[in-house]
Amino acid sequence: MSWDCGLKYVFSVPPALQPGSMCILHDKEDLSRLEMVQRLAKDGCRFLQNHSKGPERTSEPHSDEAVRVCLRERGHDVLVLQRISSQQPALSASDSSTDSVVSDRYVVVSGTPEKILEHLLNDLTLDKDQGAESDTLLDDFLLTYPVFMSTSDLCQALLGHYCTKRQRGKEDRKEDRKEDRKEALERKRKVLHLVSQWMSLCGDFLREDEHVKLFMKTLCRYVLDDLYEHPSLEKDVGDLQKVYMLHRRHTMDEYSPQRKSRALFHQLSLKENGLQPRGALRDAKEVLCHMYISMDSFLSMRVQVGVVAQELLQAVADRMEVPLGELVLVAVTYNGGRLLLQPQDRVFSEALRPVGRLHVCRKDLGEVLNPFTDNSELQQRTARMLSLNTWDVAVALTNFDWSIFDSIHEQELVYFTFSRHSSSSHTVALELLLQRCNEVQLWVMTEVLLCPTLCKRVQLIKKFIKIAAHCKAQRNLNCFFAIIMGLNTAAVSRLSQTWEKIPGKFKKLFSELETVTDPSLNHKAYRDSFRKMKAPKIPFPPLLLKDITFIHEGNKTFHDNLVNFEKLHMIADTVRLIRQCQKDHMGNSISQKSSSEVRSYIDYLHIIDNQQTLFELSHRLEPRA
Repeated sequence: MSWDCGLKYVFSVPPALQPGSMCILHDKEDLSRLEMVQRLAKDGCRFLQNHSKGPERTSEPHSDEAVRVCLRERGHDVLVLQRISSQQPALSASDSSTDSVVSDRYVVVSGTPEKILEHLLNDLTLDKDQGAESDTLLDDFLLTYPVFMSTSDLCQALLGHYCTKRQRGKEDRKEDRKEDRKEALERKRKVLHLVSQWMSLCGDFLREDEHVKLFMKTLCRYVLDDLYEHPSLEKDVGDLQKVYMLHRRHTMDEYSPQRKSRALFHQLSLKENGLQPRGALRDAKEVLCHMYISMDSFLSMRVQVGVVAQELLQAVADRMEVPLGELVLVAVTYNGGRLLLQPQDRVFSEALRPVGRLHVCRKDLGEVLNPFTDNSELQQRTARMLSLNTWDVAVALTNFDWSIFDSIHEQELVYFTFSRHSSSSHTVALELLLQRCNEVQLWVMTEVLLCPTLCKRVQLIKKFIKIAAHCKAQRNLNCFFAIIMGLNTAAVSRLSQTWEKIPGKFKKLFSELETVTDPSLNHKAYRDSFRKMKAPKIPFPPLLLKDITFIHEGNKTFHDNLVNFEKLHMIADTVRLIRQCQKDHMGNSISQKSSSEVRSYIDYLHIIDNQQTLFELSHRLEPRA
């Protein structure tokens, strides 16, 4: 076998030589690679090395990038690595000048989930000053692991790595056993570090996962048992406590630790008010609720999933300026049935879905239960928009979007793209923002097409152009796109008489804003503009999902039954944009203060979602010539 000069980073075990093994050593440094022979020989493994065409050794930096190392077990490939040379500055002792030192590292190309995790743990460094590459690999793995393994499988694999013990014969020396304990301690600390990073990154998704609860409880027991042999693990207990606390009933009632573990076990236990119960966590989630006030129009409002019918009716009554006592809430089921909801009835099911299409009806209509149908009354309400300050409206829209965007987790994009848990609540925040974008577009159309007079319609379009410009200035590209798309829809853009009355400077401003939404050259104008904006900022989510989908559809997830980790790295690199947009280096937020009047108006948008109705309104305002 020919050992490449970077393989010492793959495994880290004491040097040993298995009888009967053979390898070719190129230089003195290759002696350190003998440490792998014993482990590989036990499993019947061997490394294969594929060099690029051309000279075997060259000074050009790109030549090393083609060097790949393949680990085989029992005749099958289980891990493929690629060597990458990176230049790092090194301080010269002679003249204090900075020299360039070339260091080799290996990145994962593909592999089985188990071997990728094993390589990750071996490559992981606990030195914060020297862990940039391993931290990137760890982040890629934690963001994308749901693609190729379940959370339960990951928990079992981590417990296996934590408990692995090296087998030695009775004749082993005391120094060997000491070295084994040192190696075991380092492995355990690496597993705990990985778990700490995992919980910090994905804790919100894992909070209600029963597999994770059992895993953490078991891991805590193992750590506490190991404290006697490895006292230095005590400093890792604090991190474990911070990222995932356990209920006292999950610990004190089921396990009674001995020795030094007792005090630390109390430290791991959850304070009575330290963790919300499972039901409270579910009820705290928010959704956008559609309250239909006519057959084709609704009020969009953000509510918690534990909301009851009385609360929704009160909000509609306040928005529509109708006495609460005159209203009832009816759920129209998918098979056409009607269900009259009582005041304390829950509106949303366990699946975060409404019990049916929600209609607000007048109580005095008896059994007919017809919704509001007075369109003239709805048209008069659009005049309120003309009295609102455009900057305040943009601030309210941005605050609404930011409250949703700031709660989106990068992993939501992975779940959304791969649809592994289509019925789960892992993508609630992302779906809310996508839904909000669609609703703002429909709201713009609704406001314009319900405006009965030409002069007011011109004023309204001018206002929306200014609001779009303000949203862009506030770095909210979600609402910016939605408003521009709403004004560009066929039902609005066909109002030629209205657009002719728009002043030239507003037409010019609208044209400039349209340029940013131009899809040509893969949305180059948008990408250039967005790149120049400093964080925090809100991207246009559909385009972000488009990029991830292109990566997903254009690359196989598995190559010869091995996970294509190069693809997952590209996806992880893309979804990290969420993290970069949510916070700047100072930790600032994008939200600003807005007036209560504007906020109450923006929080309850009146929307017509029937395209045929919208076109009918458009033709009623300006009939065909």
